[in-house]
Amino acid sequence: MWGILNRRNYIFAIAMLLIPVCLRSQNAKNKFTVSGTVRDKGTGETLIGANVLIVGQSGLGAVTNSYGFYSVSASSGNYRLVASFSGYRSDTIQITLDKNIALSINLAKAINQLDEVTVTNRKKGDNVSKPIMGVQKLSIDDIKNVPVLFGEKDVLKTIQLLPGIKSAGEGNSGFYVRGGSSDQNLILLDEAVVYNPSHLLGFFSTFNSDAIKDITVFKGGMPAEYGGRLSSVLDIKMNDGNNKKYGVSGGVGLIASRINLEGPIKKKEEKGSFTVSARRTYADVFLKLSPDSSLNQNTLYFYDLNAKANYKLNDKNRLFLSAYTGRDKFGFGSTFGIDYGNLTSTLRWNHVFSTRMFSNTSLIYSNYSYKIKINSGSTDLVINSRIRDLNLKQDFQYFINANNRINFGFNIVHHNIVPGTITASASSSFNSLDLQKKKSLENAAYISHEWSATKKINVTYGLRLSTFSALGAGTFYTYNEDGSKKDSATYGSGRFVKSYVYLEPRVAASFKLGENNSIKGSYTRNLQNLHLLSNATGASPTDLWIGSSNNVKPEVADQVALGYYQNFKQNVFEFSAEIYYKTLQNQIDYKNGAELRANENVESQLLTGQGRAYGLELFLKKKYGKFNGWVGYTLSKTERLIPGINKSEWYNAMQDRTHEISIVGIYQASKKWTFSSTFVYYTGNAVTFPSGKYNVDGRTYFNYTERNGYRMPNYHRLDVAATLQGKKTAKYESNWSFSIYNLYSRENAFSIDFQEDPGDPSKTQAVQTTLFKLIPSVTYNFKF
Repeated sequence: MWGILNRRNYIFAIAMLLIPVCLRSQNAKNKFTVSGTVRDKGTGETLIGANVLIVGQSGLGAVTNSYGFYSVSASSGNYRLVASFSGYRSDTIQITLDKNIALSINLAKAINQLDEVTVTNRKKGDNVSKPIMGVQKLSIDDIKNVPVLFGEKDVLKTIQLLPGIKSAGEGNSGFYVRGGSSDQNLILLDEAVVYNPSHLLGFFSTFNSDAIKDITVFKGGMPAEYGGRLSSVLDIKMNDGNNKKYGVSGGVGLIASRINLEGPIKKKEEKGSFTVSARRTYADVFLKLSPDSSLNQNTLYFYDLNAKANYKLNDKNRLFLSAYTGRDKFGFGSTFGIDYGNLTSTLRWNHVFSTRMFSNTSLIYSNYSYKIKINSGSTDLVINSRIRDLNLKQDFQYFINANNRINFGFNIVHHNIVPGTITASASSSFNSLDLQKKKSLENAAYISHEWSATKKINVTYGLRLSTFSALGAGTFYTYNEDGSKKDSATYGSGRFVKSYVYLEPRVAASFKLGENNSIKGSYTRNLQNLHLLSNATGASPTDLWIGSSNNVKPEVADQVALGYYQNFKQNVFEFSAEIYYKTLQNQIDYKNGAELRANENVESQLLTGQGRAYGLELFLKKKYGKFNGWVGYTLSKTERLIPGINKSEWYNAMQDRTHEISIVGIYQASKKWTFSSTFVYYTGNAVTFPSGKYNVDGRTYFNYTERNGYRMPNYHRLDVAATLQGKKTAKYESNWSFSIYNLYSRENAFSIDFQEDPGDPSKTQAVQTTLFKLIPSVTYNFKF
């Protein structure tokens, strides 16, 4: 339906989009605008999602964007402007609006954020009135208090405690959202794509919490400016740095240590700031202390480095430069080693065209690569692989009037994939191999409109036009059903091999039943042109990315959702219930015995089909007070239908789980002590187990029939933590954090393997592997 578009249909669609904008803009005449930036008074950090309202004028207000910018328009007159943000004291400013005004606002943190007096500073039910569905925001304070494995505060582990977001496994940072696979999540760090967001084979995430300011998760209902993945967007913004004073903070734990430096670029001018955060594990240091030569020559560590700087050129222009690099290094003496990691960089230019028009231009670089060295016996070789993106992204926001904003822009991405190169020495038993590089061009243009149609109805709707082109140079094959080569064609450098054009409509609406409750509905279409080939449940260092091509079509997802939202007791509590149904096209699976590594014809190993996912998500959260936290429950089903698999009948996807419950509690017992705990329960993943066995020439072989027809054992775990605040002075503060992972030592199954019973070959043993029982940890944190 929304396949290849002709020009006439596209122009008509854009015209229909703009009709309400034009109608509303007529009412904007003879009005004036107050605009500016909302910041933290103590640090100068911009505040994302702060409310700016004109008192006594219903519906006249705005929410700050990703750079803290706001714009509110009203008729000429004298007004009281109120700015508020969760955990901060609200600020009331008298303004005379007889011309356009540029007004920056600085908010001070509340002295006691847990005091119930801060009710007046709370957001006025944005979760009820805003039309976007399936969106969750997490504060850094929440993340720092949630107990996790090894005591390392972890963004990805924390979002797995939200309904609709499932862990990829025990201690794993990979996750699934509403039936999607792990590669169908778009993970952004200051707008740059992070292709492998994990360390230590998934036990840690790449995101150092000391460097993070804002975290937003979209579970399928993402606005039109986001694209490229089917299931979700995890949008992470880094801190800008303190532009008031210099500071140092960090922590020392059992596994890793970290440090953060920040301060103004020019202290007196307060025009810019910087921040640098670093983290490193030190298991390798202890290995070197061992007298055992089989241990002290091994390597095992990872590191992260985040850096960001911003500078105000003038009142209308500001530059931002941010970067991230992180690597993992494992090695067993000189016989084996693997080195993998991400490198990202973003250069951004904020420009204010007028009190109503805001622009951001970004140049973005993303790179993920790995290197494997093997030197054992007659094998001496090095394996390299890489995916690298260059991205130009332009975003505009036009504030027509209060609660009426249009967003539009475009982005151009050049993908360069090196599937693999094998460099073998002259004495190696293997030959060198250089797989053909894959290049592609991915473009998108979007327009969306956020509109308050009435006092009760809010609508966000938009269109995203996506194009993808596989590029030469190289030889491109087509294949028969059995995987043999059918035909080939050779293309020169930069020549278009195959192109796809799709339109992605997005619409969401909310209807307020009362002041504190509403119903919402949404429809979203998403496209994905980069596909991950992996047999692992989560992110693996050797994951292989491929682009859409003459053999591989773009993946398509259509999702509809309906929800009910309710706030209680002056927004202290919020509740939501959402149901969703998602259909997926061109889903990828593998032929039996598929060879995915070092295979020039890897596309011949793939099968494609359809999928479906549907479910119910319940969420109850207490946001303020000495005790807060949330309870989430998910009831869901995820299935695939791929010709050639499971007798071409529907089967459970690997990530299918019927029930999932998460409970998070955080209690401020006193000024010194904070206690927290989490409890997780979920149905075991769908898995393929042998249904029988047979013997050939004295060897036993297992027979597999139904795909994912069995279940792993149900999973549950209780974690607890306590934080002791040290003596706090004007120049120094510190705390101790204690935690226990898996308090009652539940032996959850990481894997189950089958083998003959050594005592009775006629019987089969199921052998369960458990990774973690009770794991205590302690961390010392400091700031000065």
